[in-house]
Amino acid sequence: MKTTLSVIKADIGSVGGHICPSQELLAGVKEFVAQQGRKLVMDTYISHTGDDIAILMTHTRGVGNEDIHRLAWDAFVAGTAIAKQQGLYGAGQDLLKDAFSGNVRGMGPAVAELEIDERPNEPFLFFAADKTDPGAYNLPLYLAFADVMHCPGLVLSPKMSKGFRFVIMDVEHTEGDRVIELNAPEDIYDIAALLRDNQRFVIEGIFSRATGEQAASVSTSRLHNIAGTYTGKDDPVMLVRSQGIFPATGEILGPYSIGHFVAGCMRGSHTAPLMPVSVNSPTSYFDGPPLVSCAAFCVHNAKLTEAADCFAHPFWNHVRDKVSRKILEMREQGFSGAAMLPMSELEYTGVVEKLNSLETRFSVRNEKHAPAAAAD
Repeated sequence: MKTTLSVIKADIGSVGGHICPSQELLAGVKEFVAQQGRKLVMDTYISHTGDDIAILMTHTRGVGNEDIHRLAWDAFVAGTAIAKQQGLYGAGQDLLKDAFSGNVRGMGPAVAELEIDERPNEPFLFFAADKTDPGAYNLPLYLAFADVMHCPGLVLSPKMSKGFRFVIMDVEHTEGDRVIELNAPEDIYDIAALLRDNQRFVIEGIFSRATGEQAASVSTSRLHNIAGTYTGKDDPVMLVRSQGIFPATGEILGPYSIGHFVAGCMRGSHTAPLMPVSVNSPTSYFDGPPLVSCAAFCVHNAKLTEAADCFAHPFWNHVRDKVSRKILEMREQGFSGAAMLPMSELEYTGVVEKLNSLETRFSVRNEKHAPAAAAD
């Protein structure tokens, strides 16, 4: 019997703008899943990061199961009704389709799933990010699964010496899933060449080359590709197995100490460092900073242990101080240059309308009417 780990996430309403879901909304989603999921799921864990609610479920129905996806969708629809009753901001904003169509992919909610043969001990990490896009996981995953400087297990563990296979998706290709499979270490430069472009190329999955088992699953949906306009950042979720034939938990967490720059923050249009935070943390400064939380579990016979909050340790306070300094320095630059995202990302916002309205006011200057050079 295989165990399936499914996490499905959506922003369906929040307090005070993009801060956090209300306690009533969170409780409503939990109650719905508990009541309607009794015959579907083996275990659940429901939490929020910023204003996004994530439903983590264990079951035996496999990846992409219609009943599991419908359960999450219906829970978010029921939660949206609560959000509207409370007058929460952005009620139902990630539910971009009117009716469930068998799978939440392409409907707004983010989803990451792993189907596994449980090991005698099966630790895994559940990451949830807010105010950023799926490319935020590119650098940490690259460093954890392909870089010996960050993952000494690639040298020290014979089980990891064959490396990992990266499945990378071109998320700007909207006619279908355009993917490439590259192997580390042989293709490490090619992997790096793609992953530097966080807005276009995103890691979808990572697999052990020793056994073929999947190590990581990342939600890759881009909301603007579904809606055709800016509706909020994608706020990706991720599942990563650890230990044994996979990197150790500490090797997976280590790269988040960098506080690397990602897309996100206010109106999803800026560049800012990713801050590791405790589970159930709200957003704050400049609709951010971009946040990532991590809950660690073991799963046995499809039952979860209690969650361990990975970024609650005092060590991460120092990292948060560093990230705070980095975002303050970047925000001093305002709208200029690297502080804002490139036009390829901003084209889904109102800036395109502004540029179009200015287009008719441009003129090509006749050289003979150009201003004369000032005399020395």
